[in-house]
Amino acid sequence: MIDGVNNESLEAQGDRNVVQNGVQYIIRLIMQRDGLPFRHVVELVDDLGGDIIAWDLVRAEDQKTIRDLTVLMPTAAQLKGLTEQLSQLEGVAVENVSDRTFLMHLGGKIEIKPRVQIKTRADLSHVYTPGVARVVEAIAEDPSKAFQLTMKRNTVAIVTDGSAILGLGNLGPKAALPVMEGKSVLFKWLGNVDAVPICLDTTDTDAIVETVVRIAPAFGGINLEDISAPRCFEIERRLQERLDIPVFHDDQHGTATVILAGLINAAKVVNKPLTSMRVVIAGIGAAGTATTELLLHMGVKDIVGYDKEGAIVAGQSYPNHPQWQEYARKTNPHKRTGTLRELLRGADVFIGVSAGNLLTPDDIKEMARDAILFVMANPTPEIQPEVAQAYARVVATGRSDYPNQINNVLCFPGLFRGVLDSRARTVTMGMKVAAAEALAAVVKPEELGPEYIIPSVFNRNVVDKIAEAVSLAAEKDNVARRSSGARI
Repeated sequence: MIDGVNNESLEAQGDRNVVQNGVQYIIRLIMQRDGLPFRHVVELVDDLGGDIIAWDLVRAEDQKTIRDLTVLMPTAAQLKGLTEQLSQLEGVAVENVSDRTFLMHLGGKIEIKPRVQIKTRADLSHVYTPGVARVVEAIAEDPSKAFQLTMKRNTVAIVTDGSAILGLGNLGPKAALPVMEGKSVLFKWLGNVDAVPICLDTTDTDAIVETVVRIAPAFGGINLEDISAPRCFEIERRLQERLDIPVFHDDQHGTATVILAGLINAAKVVNKPLTSMRVVIAGIGAAGTATTELLLHMGVKDIVGYDKEGAIVAGQSYPNHPQWQEYARKTNPHKRTGTLRELLRGADVFIGVSAGNLLTPDDIKEMARDAILFVMANPTPEIQPEVAQAYARVVATGRSDYPNQINNVLCFPGLFRGVLDSRARTVTMGMKVAAAEALAAVVKPEELGPEYIIPSVFNRNVVDKIAEAVSLAAEKDNVARRSSGARI
């Protein structure tokens, strides 16, 4: 049995399962003592294009040893070949094969732990009945005390319907749960925010809105996640109208905030004012629309949106994408049309939140001097970064294995930390701009360069700087219920 891998599908998957850096597996072997020289294992793995990461002794017995072989294999088919060849060796049995990614997900990635201990009968009477009744009455008299006396003060709901999971599409709420759990881990690890995955078994807009409204009393904020466009726009708008806590669709605004931060610093690298830049955005869905709104707010005037139907231009009809009518009204002031290459002619910035391999070097050559490319399609960017770097001054991607990763994990932990600290009623445009400017400022002037316009997700200054800036902005925009600087 191979955990996390369907044995019957290995052969069929073949080379379609190639991952750029391979996948790590742990193969548990039961071996006769001193029966298999390590060099034979090395030869087998090497012949199949893999790498050995570790060779660990689990247990030694009188007649046998149990060892874990950790290998990096390019494809599932090559893994299958390796396990078959190991099984055929005399004195060797393959007990189990585990994908390390699946092992990290066994039993889920999060749990709930109490913040108080119950050791005595007196403790119990304070935590639960009869003492808890006094707290109930206090909140009933003054509902704002729920922020002080319950988990509401530090808890966010991550709400999804599983209709747009990563780049995988509509796979449903159960399939979305591992992603939401992972996001909960990041909330806690980076921002000390408690986040609860809420995976809804419906894609009906009305049902989602009503469900979130009814569960909202327990939470200090709502993070919408992996909900397909255009429903995500309406769901967010309606929830913002009905709730007095922030509702933030991270796929839109988290991505847009990090893009703005990177662009602020990229503009410094190329020594061009942000407001004077001509921008082409490919992919006018959730992230593309929110990025456009943020850039317009910052004073960028010349933005052209591009999607499958070409350039989005005022005066054209978009029956399949009604939200593009409003988008067209706000953008493309010169009503540019044509191919993507024609739109890029003379442009300073390309932002791609679309599809892989969309651009060619000849497209980039049409752009202005010191071009800036944010090629963020995952896992395959709009153009391979190592190719683009020969023609553009600054290149950013959504991937962790290239410089300048534009990742919304740089935004949401700090933003929600600031939202909860200030007990904000909503997330304003000013708060998003403040988050972007704070994120950009984490990169010191002496560090700034074409391959370092955005800090790493592991930079521990990011969350604190964004949280502080967001809290101050919430106060400035009169949506805070508590003064900045107060932390949990």
